Amino acid sequence: MSHSEKEAQFFNTIANRLGRSRMTTPPPQPVRGVPDFWKMYHLSSDERIDLFIKNWEMLGGVAKRFSSPEALCSYIAEVVQTFEAKRIIHEDHALFQSMHQDGSVNGVEMTIWRKQEESDLLSKAAHADIGISIADFAIAHTGTIVMTSAASKGRSLSLLPTIFMAVIRTENIKTRMGEALQEINKWNNVKMPAGVHFISGPSRSADIENDLTIGVHGPGIVHALILEEETKA
Repeated sequence: MSHSEKEAQFFNTIANRLGRSRMTTPPPQPVRGVPDFWKMYHLSSDERIDLFIKNWEMLGGVAKRFSSPEALCSYIAEVVQTFEAKRIIHEDHALFQSMHQDGSVNGVEMTIWRKQEESDLLSKAAHADIGISIADFAIAHTGTIVMTSAASKGRSLSLLPTIFMAVIRTENIKTRMGEALQEINKWNNVKMPAGVHFISGPSRSADIENDLTIGVHGPGIVHALILEEETKA
């Protein structure tokens, strides 16, 4: 018996057991992708922010809103003191430069993710207490942060430190996942990143008995820092 005959016999047996004739042609698909009503569904800026915060916190994350970069950096300094952090690694972005100058994190080893030896940066990220980066998007309906990798922000920033803090511009909080994917698709091959990561709360794992453990395969504490004022690169 040939492979195709064995395959046909296998599916015929399943159809007989289900008490129906075997389908040999695919069913019609009048709609592909998400339905039109979902594509047309949008929320206002405040509704998107509120829904994202609600869903993010339900997933175990911490969410804070800030009206200025100064207030945001002051909060980061408070977190550093609260957790007695000794090592921080952050994206190469002007927003975080003040932390090197104002003395708010004195005594803390600060590493900027720049084009250095990859092994050195990976080691720094793996031993960091806190990793900080700018999120590309956030999704209100799923409580998800979207992170892409680049030369100024490696994927390890959000994967290896004990605590991860993502800064999110309010204009980058989307209602639906598809909106963020459409934006990324527009980058085409010009800006297409090596990796796109979707973060929905702290790292969590469960065994076969559903015993949930936090922080096994990534940060156990995640902060979404929503900046209402546009940041400048």
